[in-house]
Amino acid sequence: MALYSITGAQLAFGHLALLDNADFSLEAGERVGLIGRNGAGKSSLLKIVAGITAPDDGLVARQAGLHTVYVQQEPEFDPEQSVFDAVALGLGESHVLLSEYDRTAEALSVAPEGAEHDALLARLNSLQSSLDAADAWQLKTRVETTIAQLGLDGHARVGALSGGMQKRVSLAQAWVAKPDVLLLDEPTNHLDFDAIRWLEELLIGYRGALLFITHDRSFLDRVATRIVELDRGRLLSYPGNFTQYQERKAEQLEIERVENAKFDKLLAQEEVWIRKGVEARRTRSVSRIERLKTMRNERAERREQQGNVRMDVAQAEKSGKIVAELTNVTKAYGGRTIVRDFSATLMRGDKVGLVGPNGVGKTTMLKLILGEITPDSGQIRVGTNLQVAYFDQMRAQLDPERSLLDTISPGSDWIEINGARKHVMSYLGDFLFSPERARSPVKSLSGGERNRLLLARLFARPANVLVLDEPTNDLDIPTLELLEELLEEYTGTVFLVSHDRTFLDNVVTSVIAAEGDGYWREYVGGFTDWQVQSERSAALAAQRAPVDDSPKESAAAPKRGTNRTVKLSYKEQRELDGLPERIAALENEQKDAAAKIEDGSIFVKDPAAGAALSERFEAIELELLEALERWEVLEAKQRGENA
Repeated sequence: MALYSITGAQLAFGHLALLDNADFSLEAGERVGLIGRNGAGKSSLLKIVAGITAPDDGLVARQAGLHTVYVQQEPEFDPEQSVFDAVALGLGESHVLLSEYDRTAEALSVAPEGAEHDALLARLNSLQSSLDAADAWQLKTRVETTIAQLGLDGHARVGALSGGMQKRVSLAQAWVAKPDVLLLDEPTNHLDFDAIRWLEELLIGYRGALLFITHDRSFLDRVATRIVELDRGRLLSYPGNFTQYQERKAEQLEIERVENAKFDKLLAQEEVWIRKGVEARRTRSVSRIERLKTMRNERAERREQQGNVRMDVAQAEKSGKIVAELTNVTKAYGGRTIVRDFSATLMRGDKVGLVGPNGVGKTTMLKLILGEITPDSGQIRVGTNLQVAYFDQMRAQLDPERSLLDTISPGSDWIEINGARKHVMSYLGDFLFSPERARSPVKSLSGGERNRLLLARLFARPANVLVLDEPTNDLDIPTLELLEELLEEYTGTVFLVSHDRTFLDNVVTSVIAAEGDGYWREYVGGFTDWQVQSERSAALAAQRAPVDDSPKESAAAPKRGTNRTVKLSYKEQRELDGLPERIAALENEQKDAAAKIEDGSIFVKDPAAGAALSERFEAIELELLEALERWEVLEAKQRGENA
């Protein structure tokens, strides 16, 4: 029996039906990913399941005693509360008892002997009995363990935390409650890679039922056991993860297209028949006329798919070939080194992802690359003719009181995109804003709509360098995929800060990763390539590390990344410079070979070629390990380490 079900649900805002005779159920142990276009009504459905709101019509059924916890997209806390108290709120009544016990014990410790002391002692004994009965001492341990798992400080004030840390507090609060049904609205927003991975593992091991909204495709692939899509008011269910959903959805849309085309053709034929006039009246049948009326009604009620955003970047003149050259750059703030001895050359057309934990200094690194701040030591040479456009994740560039029209083109009805004039209404229509919406103030927009508006504003300005700080937050998946295509085709330079792993994989050509203590390193490829290379490097370093039981020698050993450098020979320098390209080529060859082996058709068409391909696949792995090890040896030598 389902834990929760909705049958024939209706929900409308204005003339738009968000739920149109929709059915939904949630079984025990399921992990359901809820997806759909921005504004489709996903958060509204989540609130209905949480019992916060109700549908306009339809039957809602839930099991008796079902404990449901809802974590909203933007957490709300008392800013003066401690992290421990905020997390412990998830315990409900037990938290109240624990808090009162602590207050009573504190008051008792300073109360003089007498009636007040005796009353406090009696109250403390009563509270202890209640806490024993509720097994609340174990709950206190659960709160402390959860706080530690999420890397939080239980004594910190919630109002002093960043958005990412407050998100962790809200997740911890939900987790300690041990609900039967857990509802999460955009749980990965503001979380860094480590926190997202931790959350994935946590939810995969969760025994209750999970319903969550996210546009993070990697998260959906790892966590979801079923995808439910809210499409034109209906809830469509697809067993499996997001990749499996994409395959089934493509098949379904093609079937729908063919059926609609057949229906429209038959309707057109019937409309011609009914209009033939007097000579056809004898052949008209009542049933045929009734069928035509029914078909007209069906066609009128058909809800077409929402159109896709149409994006085009206003390209500026080309920048210089070198965008930025950094040599031994170091930058510190308040005694903390953000960037330490970093060198890189970034060329026109590079698409660079900056990755690392929240607060590590990605924004500082970006400003150094673009020459907006001066390093404490080292040199930065910024390229010529740079025209930079920024996408700000905090949306500070948007004035909430201005209309969408004034935001895109203040004082003019026209904008120019790549030499072609376009009316601002038409341009906003490309980003799915209706004429009525275009005259509305920015403050009336949802988070996803504001991100779309910011993209529209960004792309309306000529630029040859795009700086995108978390552009994927709140964007629906079709818009994300279109943005990926646009950036892939963009001929300028892109700097991208994002925690969307799939987006990074599909867009960037290299990754600059924070490796701790102010050290950064550039890797060829996307997010997955960075993970593979860094894991291989760590494994090789561990294999080479000598076993040393001497504390003195270990303490005195030179640290990785010290500024002592050794000049490589000309031959070694040439070899080191060529290794990234060689590693990238080997990894591409490995990827192609793996795809052919997985496909299997080569073994049927040409068994000998298949056998040779299998041998080559094994050889590539050895060559990759040797190349990575040689890269580590040469880099260590250049830094002055004992290789």
